[in-house]
Amino acid sequence: MTDVILETKRLTKEFKGFTAVSEVNLQIQRGHIHALIGPNGAGKTTCFNLLTKFLIPTSGKILFNGRDITGAKPAQIARQGIIRSFQISAVFPHLSVLENVRIGLQRKLGTSFHFWKSEASLSKLNDKAMDLLAQVDLSEFADTLTVDLPYGRKRALEIATTLAMEPEMMLLDEPTQGMGHEDVHRVTELIKKVSAGRTILMVEHNMNVVSGICDKISVLQRGAMLAEGSYADVSNDPRVMEAYMGSASAELEGAHA
Repeated sequence: MTDVILETKRLTKEFKGFTAVSEVNLQIQRGHIHALIGPNGAGKTTCFNLLTKFLIPTSGKILFNGRDITGAKPAQIARQGIIRSFQISAVFPHLSVLENVRIGLQRKLGTSFHFWKSEASLSKLNDKAMDLLAQVDLSEFADTLTVDLPYGRKRALEIATTLAMEPEMMLLDEPTQGMGHEDVHRVTELIKKVSAGRTILMVEHNMNVVSGICDKISVLQRGAMLAEGSYADVSNDPRVMEAYMGSASAELEGAHA
C-alpha cells in the first residue's frame, strides 16, 4: 500500500455563492515532490490556504498522517510538521542572513521573539544555522543584510528558514516566481536537493520546473480536479491543453519536448 502523508476528501470552499475549490480529492505520497498547477483562477492558492488553515473549508476533510486536521489552527499544523513558504519572500530584511535562520531555529525552541536574549545564549544555534545555510548554498552570505540579497538568494534563504523548523512536509507557493533563468535553475536544484527525506507540495507556473523535478502533478481548473499523474500524462491530456490554451499550452509542449 502506498504511503499517503496528506489527503483531502471532497475539499470545498465557497465564497458567497462562488465555489473556489470544488470537491478536490488530493493524495500526496510521502517523499514525493507534488505540484499543483492550473491556469489563473483555477483555485491553487485557495487550496493552499485551506491546507495550511488560513481558510476554513466549507465542506470536506483534510488528513495528515491519517489524522483529521480539518479543524486545526495554522500554528497547530505547523507544530505537526506542515510548514508553508510564502509567495512573497517572508524574511526580516534588516537582519543578517544568519540571524533570519536563527529565528527559524528559535521557533522550534519556543523563543522566537526573544530578541533581547543575549548574543552568547543564541550563539549555540549558529552551528546549526550555518549547516542550513550550507544546504542552500548561502554560507558566504551569512553576515549579509537580507535586504541586500539578490531576489533568488532571498528565496533560498526563505527555504533555509523553512528547513529550520524541521518540516515533515513543505508547501512552496510559486517558489520561482519573478526570477531570471539562472535563479530559476538554482532554486529548482535547491528544491530537488532539500526534498531528500521530505515531502514537498508546490504551486508553480513554470512548466520547465515542474517537468524537471515533480513526481506527480495535479491540475486544477475552475476549482475542480481536471487531471492528475506524471508530467508526461498531464502534458499529453487534451483537457489540460485546452484549459491552458495559447501561450501556457505552448509552454506545456515546450517543457515536454
